[in-house]
Amino acid sequence: MKRILNRLDSAHKKLIEAIAPVDEELFSRRSSDNEWSIAEVVHHLCLVEERVIKELEKELANPPRQLGFVRRLIPTSIVASRLIRVKAPKAMNPRNPPAKNESIANYNAARAKLKELCSIHGEKRLRQTIFRHPFLGEIHGLATISFVGYHEVRHYKQIREVLKKLGNH
Repeated sequence: MKRILNRLDSAHKKLIEAIAPVDEELFSRRSSDNEWSIAEVVHHLCLVEERVIKELEKELANPPRQLGFVRRLIPTSIVASRLIRVKAPKAMNPRNPPAKNESIANYNAARAKLKELCSIHGEKRLRQTIFRHPFLGEIHGLATISFVGYHEVRHYKQIREVLKKLGNH
């Protein structure tokens, strides 16, 4: 779990460092009508992380369950690839994202809460928790934490693409 949490911290730090110097106007601007702004990307990441926390908390209230062997082999790292375009589930679409400072504060709070959940329940219990991911299917709780990190890497790449298109990197 330490490796997964280190990856989470590293991805989060890189993303925050990439968006911190961006002014509010650029933060909220789309490079095109069919692409998200940085504000929308960060809001989406926050929505996903909050949903993950909520679903894991609900599942952790149930007795421990084991995931089948084949299901445990699904590599969550595939989420980091930007080669495959995936449409976010409707509930995870970033409508009306907050201003930059609030957005970053919300995202940092969600990450702190996710890490707290990990420290409270530990690796063994998270492995005995099942999360239903809309594209990956059923994965155990620890793989879910790993997914969050890879999902953030995916969107970090997206943010860099947006900045490049907007002429700011």
